[in-house]
Amino acid sequence: MAIFKNFADFIKVFINEIRSEFVPQKLKYHITGKCKMCGKCCNYMYSYDTYTEKEFKIMQFLFPAYKRFYIKGYDEEGRMVFACKLVTPDGKCSDYKHRPRVCRKYPAKWIPYPGKLHEGCGYKVEEINFKDYLK
Repeated sequence: MAIFKNFADFIKVFINEIRSEFVPQKLKYHITGKCKMCGKCCNYMYSYDTYTEKEFKIMQFLFPAYKRFYIKGYDEEGRMVFACKLVTPDGKCSDYKHRPRVCRKYPAKWIPYPGKLHEGCGYKVEEINFKDYLK
């Protein structure tokens, strides 16, 4: 627990991770297509609720499956970019059977930010607007 300066940091990150599963403002998207197994999503991921390297390390402590990810850097908007250590050069997962939930659920139909996929991805994202909910 050396990564925590105090117990309050631990509690804050833990609570925020749990709360992120229940965010009511999430938008729903219609996802079409299929995976091309290019590995782009594995090599360039965003975490919209993890902003610092300290928070990333706490997340890895709380959720050991996330130890497979490492911080790759930051994008032009200052968002943390991370990648998976287990993706092969040809874009395949070297531990597919044990991949974490975030990988199994990709691309998520409910996300708290505008849907965007990597160029050339086999999936397509279409936002479901209010009129679609009325049908």
